[in-house]
Order: sequence, then C-alpha cells, then structure tokens
Amino acid sequence: MVREWARLRAWRVALRVVFGLPRPLKRLVAGPPVRIDDQQLDLDLQLLNRVGELLSSESEDRLGEAALAEQRRQADFAAEIVAVGAPDDIETYDLTVPGATGPLAARLYVPPSVPTTSGMVVYFHGGGFVLGSLGSTDPLCRLLAAQSQLRVLSVDYRLAPEHPYPAALDDAIAAFAHVAGHADEFGADPRLLAVGGDSAGANLALVVAHQQAAEGLPSPSFVLALYPATDAERSGGSRELFGSGFGLTAEYLAELERAYLPDGVPDDDARGAILRADDLSGMPPVYLSTAGFDPLRDEGEEFAARLRDAGVPVLARRFSGLVHGYASFTAISAAARDATLDAASAVRAGLSLAVRDHDRDRGPVGARAMERITRAVG
Repeated sequence: MVREWARLRAWRVALRVVFGLPRPLKRLVAGPPVRIDDQQLDLDLQLLNRVGELLSSESEDRLGEAALAEQRRQADFAAEIVAVGAPDDIETYDLTVPGATGPLAARLYVPPSVPTTSGMVVYFHGGGFVLGSLGSTDPLCRLLAAQSQLRVLSVDYRLAPEHPYPAALDDAIAAFAHVAGHADEFGADPRLLAVGGDSAGANLALVVAHQQAAEGLPSPSFVLALYPATDAERSGGSRELFGSGFGLTAEYLAELERAYLPDGVPDDDARGAILRADDLSGMPPVYLSTAGFDPLRDEGEEFAARLRDAGVPVLARRFSGLVHGYASFTAISAAARDATLDAASAVRAGLSLAVRDHDRDRGPVGARAMERITRAVG
C-alpha cells in the first residue's frame, strides 16, 4: 500500500512538471503541430500521446486473462493520477443496485447544498465494454456532479469477455428501471432522471433511452452521450483516418468489439449497433459530443444526424482538437476540461427545462428544447 501511494505521488508530480512546462517547451517535446482533416490536435493531448508512446509496451495478447487484469488495474491507477483537480467536496455513497442477474456496485455523488430532492444522472463508464469501473470514472463523475449540481449515480455493469453482449446492456436497463421506480431512495425526482455515459457507456445510455421509449416504459428526460460507440464492426472514415497515433487505435477497437460481440451484431437485434435501429423517434433530448481525432467520430455524428431526422431534439458538439476519452484527461488538458464542463452544463440545462415544461403540463422537453439548452450553455 505504501509503495503504491509513493508511485501514485511520483506520477502526479511528474505529470504536474511535464504539463506545467511553458508552451514552447511543450511544443518541443510533443513535436510539430498535427493537422488532419482541417483540425489541429490539442497540444496537451499531443504531449500526452508522446509521453504514452515513450512509456508504452505492446502486448501480443491484450485481452488474455493476465493482460486484461493488468489493463483494468492500470485504468483505475491512471484515474487516480489525473484525479488532481477533481472536486473533493462531493459526498459519495457506495451502494448496490439490481442488475439483470444480481446486484451491481454503484456510487452516488451528491454535491454540497444540493436540494433534498434533485435531478440525477444514471451514469455508465466507458472502456469498450471490457475495461472501466467505479474507480476509473470517479474523477469524471465528481466533475459532472460539481458542475451540474445534480446527483450522479455511477453504475458498474458486467464486462466482456467474461460476460459478452447483451450482459452489459441488460445490467444497464435493469439498473435504470430500478432507479426509475425507486428514485426517492436516491434523493432524485423521478421526472428528472437522465442517463449518461462515455464511449461504451454512452452506447449503453443511448440504448437504454431508446428501448425504454420504444416499449412505453419510464424513460429518462435527457441523454448525455460523450463520444459514443454506435456502429460496431465498421471500417473506413474516421476509423481509418484516426486509427493510430491518437490513443484508441482502430485495431484495439476491433478487438474490444469482438470481445463484446463475439458473434457479431445480431441480425435481429440492432441494440449492439444503435446506429442501425429502424426507428429513433420518441427518444428524449440528447447531448452528443464527438472528438475530432477519434476513430468513433463519424458514427457518433451520423447518429446525431439520424436523431435529428427522427425529430429528436439533439445538441451535437464536435471538439475538433480532442481525442477519444477526453473526459478522462481534464486534469491535463484545459480544452478537455472545458468540453466536459460543457456537457455537464448541458445536462443541467436540459433537466431544468424538463421540470419547467412538466410543471406547465406540457410533458417532457419539446422540439425547441435544444435551442434553449444551447442558449443556456452558451
């Protein structure tokens, strides 16, 4: 334990030194500006990529039992490193919620001075359905709770390859259904529930909202989707353009998708690739962000366009200089932090408008919602 603490402290000091360098020195270490597709990579994230290249050691079997266990451990450790600057005045409560086959670990985040009953985001972490945990997403959930002044409930779902599709999705649906039926137990207003997530977690959030609406079940009032995965097994486009050199590679992405969907996307079940759903109408308003240098960029933006075509209010943001997973790099990159705060402000505005419209007996927030949310967020 002492050794791990010392290692953590050393990494935090090292990152503070490296990323605290004057901009000219950062540029010298990071290399010349990277410009692709009329976008320039954020300097701090380019520097992070450079540091990662120097320290990385590729494993031939990244999803083997031993390698996978180490990756999961490292994901939690990395979150602890970048937790510097994460709000520490948020109250947290570790608890469990029902999953599809048994209890799931969960963590409730409550900002100071939040009303006794407030809106709440049910949040699903990223990690390609293979990595991630309550620990790895803790700094992000703290930041979301602090900026939005909403409760955030982070839910730990079952992971592949031990539990392939649809285990994670079944857990996400079961967890949201329980929260919707017992909102008061979490200090949440049942009318003001949002679902959210990043990457794989954003996929889960979108599918939960879609399925709840399609089946006429209690649905969230808002969806927060950060750089979502929406179309497994695709190739070309942004998956090719940004498939290497920017953190998440196209090769590793394909490995993760095979672990989650070992038999591919079922012909009769588009939930594994929500972009292929026949009908997206009826979904609640969606905030969907993409990163310019992300292999998943194109499918996220295509999904946003499909939502608009279906009449779903959507606020789509592309942060052109950022990479996949930027919400985990808020202690390193000011641009990544600003983008994450933008998302938190959007969900706060969305739920505020939802309660206003509910109180006026107009039902959930309507077609002009995103215009008002955009004005509120700025």
